[in-house]
Amino acid sequence: MIRFILKKLAIAVPTLLAISFVIFTILALAPGDPMSEFATNPAITPEVREAIRRSLGLDQPFYIRYVKWLWALCQGDLGYSFTSRSPVLGLILQRLPTTLWVVGISYAVSAAIAFPLGIISAMRRNSLLDQLATTFAFLGYSLPTFFTGLLFIIIFSVWLKWLPFIYNSTLEITNLQTLWQQIQQSMMPIVVLALYQSAVLTRFIRNAILEELPQDYIRTAYAKGLTEFAVLRKHILRNALIPVVTLMAIDMPSIFTGALITEQIFRVPGIGALLIESINRNDTPVIMGITIIYAFLVVIFNGIADLSYALLDPRVSR
Repeated sequence: MIRFILKKLAIAVPTLLAISFVIFTILALAPGDPMSEFATNPAITPEVREAIRRSLGLDQPFYIRYVKWLWALCQGDLGYSFTSRSPVLGLILQRLPTTLWVVGISYAVSAAIAFPLGIISAMRRNSLLDQLATTFAFLGYSLPTFFTGLLFIIIFSVWLKWLPFIYNSTLEITNLQTLWQQIQQSMMPIVVLALYQSAVLTRFIRNAILEELPQDYIRTAYAKGLTEFAVLRKHILRNALIPVVTLMAIDMPSIFTGALITEQIFRVPGIGALLIESINRNDTPVIMGITIIYAFLVVIFNGIADLSYALLDPRVSR
């Protein structure tokens, strides 16, 4: 197992370096200028803009800037925002609680829905419940989040006036009333994300279990007199969870990096919204900070998925 972990670490480090270099190169070659916001300000002369550019290191070749950024990253420094001059790590940590609240709860809700629904749908194939679950999964997967988000706003905010359609980031939870307001403003983005994620998970879980049901070892387990629940718990889930773990490992980093479209629709001030704002402003340090954290989380959770494979099937680690 230790050798297996060291092998994964040896692959992870060059992978992260390659990802960071590619992203930094693309941002350096992309059109746009971080100093464009100052161009419309008559109080800032071209000489002052050039001085600001030199102070930010934008006058240097991109490969030198990349080496400096990488060295700072190794020391735990993600740099400073070009526009706000605030530490990038501070900006990310400022938005992280909102993202964890909305995206994290939505993922937990989707998992709580998808696992029992996918298992029952597969074990009762072609039944009415299976047809209903399949219809729900297809609808949730085929409807994009921007459509369901706008639909929810029209129904629950405009017509019924039950829920606010704009997220209030200044709300502080001090009593039961403010707690209820926080729940109200979080309902629609959470449900929109949970609808899509649970649909994807339900289909994966159902298909993974259906692939195991015809196997010989399942028929042998039934022949031994084991109950359906015992076969499901001891045999089917152990093998069927491997592709599901892969999907969840790929999706898990989105809990920390936010949902770009949903946060824009409901004006949720999360990390996804911060990334969109930074792209519009050509704020390279913030973009690099968010993307490298996302890449790091993807590598980490894929490593966790590989370890889960080894636990589910010890032959993987050999």
